[in-house]
Amino acid sequence: MAKPKSKRDVRNHLNVKSGDTVKVIAGKDKGKEGKVLRTQPETERVVVEKINLMKKALRPTQANPSGGISTIEAPLAVSNVMLVCPSCKQPTRVAHRIDGDKKVRVCKKCNKDID
Repeated sequence: MAKPKSKRDVRNHLNVKSGDTVKVIAGKDKGKEGKVLRTQPETERVVVEKINLMKKALRPTQANPSGGISTIEAPLAVSNVMLVCPSCKQPTRVAHRIDGDKKVRVCKKCNKDID
């Protein structure tokens, strides 16, 4: 894991959350859509369901005596995905609006709340 140079280099805010639907806009899986399984704000990466699949060799254990090779989702940079708006179903940039004492995400295309 890359260590940040200072506190300013850490940007712990991502525009996507776990459970959001995103579209990949760059890389080998460009054009595919999937659900965000987990986020890694420290490294600005996200793990998306059935995207960026990698093979991993498994060592034999008591539960799996033969070992083998399994397929897992590897994290990809958050800059390579774009949030899909639940109301207009299009990939969009995200704006933020303060609603009372709560900060909500807003679709830039249809101006509707995402959360």
